[in-house]
Amino acid sequence: MLLNLLKKPQINGYYGKQKLLSEIKETKESIDLAYSNFENMTDPELIDCSIYELKAAQMRYEYLLSCAKEYDMSCLYDQVIS
Repeated sequence: MLLNLLKKPQINGYYGKQKLLSEIKETKESIDLAYSNFENMTDPELIDCSIYELKAAQMRYEYLLSCAKEYDMSCLYDQVIS
């Protein structure tokens, strides 16, 4: 079961690429939200929580971009980065 989680997602056709693109967009929104939460926190424990959320979202974003690059989706993910 754990090995299935570590595999790169299989991108099958147009709909698979669109799903990956959608996940990239959602993750980018999560990063923006995590930055906003971090900037508005005052409690030290909540600041730590915000930092962990931000780091996790950034790592997921990098992973998804590497998947898109691996499947030669540069024309699709360029629109997400901007």
